[in-house]
Amino acid sequence: MSRRRLVYSFLSVVFVLFLSSPVFGAGYSLYEGSARGNVIGGGLVASADDASALFFNPAGITQLKGIQTQIGVTAITPSYTVDVSTGTAPGSYGSQTNWFFPPHAYLTYQINDSWYTGLGIFSRYGLGTEFQNGWPGRYNSYHASIVEVEINPNIAYKVNDKFSIAAGVVASYFNVTLQRALPATGGDIDFKVSGDSWGWGWDLALQYKPTEWMQFGITYRSKIEQNVKGNVAVSRTVSTTAGLGANIANMSGGADITLPDTIYTGVNFNVTKTWSVGGGVYWTGWQYYDKLQLNFGAPFGGNAVTSGPSTTAVSPKNWANVARYLIGTEWKVTPNWDLRLGYAYDTAPEPLNTLDYILPDNDRHMLSIGAGYHQNAWSVDLSYTYMIIVDNSYIGNPTGSAAVAAAPATYPGKLTSGSAHLIGLTFGYKF
Repeated sequence: MSRRRLVYSFLSVVFVLFLSSPVFGAGYSLYEGSARGNVIGGGLVASADDASALFFNPAGITQLKGIQTQIGVTAITPSYTVDVSTGTAPGSYGSQTNWFFPPHAYLTYQINDSWYTGLGIFSRYGLGTEFQNGWPGRYNSYHASIVEVEINPNIAYKVNDKFSIAAGVVASYFNVTLQRALPATGGDIDFKVSGDSWGWGWDLALQYKPTEWMQFGITYRSKIEQNVKGNVAVSRTVSTTAGLGANIANMSGGADITLPDTIYTGVNFNVTKTWSVGGGVYWTGWQYYDKLQLNFGAPFGGNAVTSGPSTTAVSPKNWANVARYLIGTEWKVTPNWDLRLGYAYDTAPEPLNTLDYILPDNDRHMLSIGAGYHQNAWSVDLSYTYMIIVDNSYIGNPTGSAAVAAAPATYPGKLTSGSAHLIGLTFGYKF
């Protein structure tokens, strides 16, 4: 197979994998750019010395000679248990067990001694939560899925042996599905809104190596506007409710969503020739997510308590800007084997008064271990991360007798346990 056909096949397979895999993240951010980066994170933003630099710090690709590629996946299985204190069936409810497989793929090319280019395909946002459709929190959510794919070409310039810069554009594909129940006379109505869109953004990055034993890196990625268009599907249509006009029907629908801007910073220290220690901070500007507004193609909903049908349904969010703090270390045990350890603390963006079951969430602890093997042109990296989500309480906004209101509500409850297992695998090849 020719080199060109190999590259085309590589990109085609990766894109199909992305479109078939819903994912899970903190807030709904994803940071799983490679198996190695899953462990040493911030240190890789600084060192940026493999093809996954296209995710962590594109300026680092000026260190990569010739043509280099990486392809991989992080398998994720989240688990939540929520104690619901009110409603028709108070008790403890666990989420459905699902595996999600967000992949990543990178290709870099050295143009000459100063100029380099690369293409990354990855996800930075995703969500996958599911409860039984009859659980008490169903009027807020029983299934939510977000799939986001970014196609990110970059150009990098090596100013000198110490300083490199990079810039790129981002094409972001966004797909969302939200499902919940609408309480109505005669039994619940299943409500599903789904749609997709393309948005555009950009990135800037730099890497600075003041000495042989220290590297520093920073990457900025812009916010991305997504104007989602799709459909609303209901299991049963309704035309009147308790004497007040209502409209529950299949129709067009969508939402306007702003994906936040991000800043990755990192520093790495080569303590010895075989041992490095690094860390960093990932900042995410969730301030743009002040509400979730669903837009309907015709007036939808209506109830006997508040108002009639409306062309919008608004849920306040008011998320805060947050940071993830990381530290990691890597040992070159032999010329072919590396071992890695890492820890990250992730702060949650949701205020208690808007927290809901679309994403049961709180601050997170992440403990990671990994290994890498490289031989000649080939490399393989493996990582395991155990995520612990801190317990949290929900203030809630019960629906009561609100009939078929379009805006969701949350019963008061408590997240009593939340965790996830993440297994990363990345293959690399240097042409």
